[in-house]
Amino acid sequence: MIKERSSVVITGGASGIGKALAFRFGKEGNDIIIGDVEEAALDIAISELRSEGILATGIVVDVSDLDSVRSFRDQIFSEFSPPYILCLNAGVGAGGSISESDVLDWEWVLGVNLWGVIYGLNTFLPFMEDNNSGHIIITSSIAGHLSYPNMGVYNASKHAVLSIAETLCYELQEKSSEVGVSVLCPGLVKTNILDSERNRPEILTSNDTLDEPDDWLEHTKFQKQELLSFCDFLIDEGHYERALLSLFQYLYKFPSDSLEVPILYHIARSYDLSGNPILANRYYDEVINLTNKNDRVFKARAENNPATLDKAPASFSRSNEIICFIIKQVLFRSTSAFRDALCQMRSLGKHFQSDR
Repeated sequence: MIKERSSVVITGGASGIGKALAFRFGKEGNDIIIGDVEEAALDIAISELRSEGILATGIVVDVSDLDSVRSFRDQIFSEFSPPYILCLNAGVGAGGSISESDVLDWEWVLGVNLWGVIYGLNTFLPFMEDNNSGHIIITSSIAGHLSYPNMGVYNASKHAVLSIAETLCYELQEKSSEVGVSVLCPGLVKTNILDSERNRPEILTSNDTLDEPDDWLEHTKFQKQELLSFCDFLIDEGHYERALLSLFQYLYKFPSDSLEVPILYHIARSYDLSGNPILANRYYDEVINLTNKNDRVFKARAENNPATLDKAPASFSRSNEIICFIIKQVLFRSTSAFRDALCQMRSLGKHFQSDR
């Protein structure tokens, strides 16, 4: 709870976590200043905040551009008084392996996620230290603690800002400064980060981006991989209900994935380990049924087009065996064997998706 009225500055505040912060701080009686690169969304967010009686101002800013951030700061300092709460929240997401990531992918993601934080600190922190007041909130991610595969660019950006936040916290404590630092490390949250490409500058877009008709499907890989990795972490830590909530939130947003074997398997495993065998068996049965169906579809395609066999992984014909083996290991709690089978399950998941 904030003890005095503050000016709350939020980058990336037109949607998602930033917008939620705006409403939370605004309802506590603070002045809200939202900075966002997307002007239309910014106008809508400001309108919604004002309809709730919140004093809100929107300013277009590109956090990856130092001049833009300085202009943003100057307008805020001329119109609003300290103390300031600075939420460096703007972020974008991109999936893909490190070997497949283009240099432009790195420049875009690090430009927003990392340099956006650096520029924000560079422009606001000296003033806050001089006034010896305020608080800085930096949005990192659970990906700042873990290293999910196929999210290397995003992981690197979130590890970096987490380290910046922790280092800054220690440095301010050594100075006995009244400026505070917090870092947010959320897991999967229903935001627009999956659709970050809508705001990607053309100059940072490779020529072959979205050249193929099905390339739009690549946008789902980032969030799906984050979901499954995050749920693995939750389940391993015993947070079964949180894992289920994350899985069902994802399916609410992407209902077409309700027939994805890896998604259903994680639901079954969560129910099983949480002590709900009835629901667990229901989802395990669905996993087996879908696996059988995928095998039949693949075999039918192979009969019509023998070349399909050349594209199939050697392990695909063993999918039923592996699925059943996984279920048995879950039921009998053979941890080492289960983990070996799970690795095979993860690799198979990609092929289930591509052959549906």
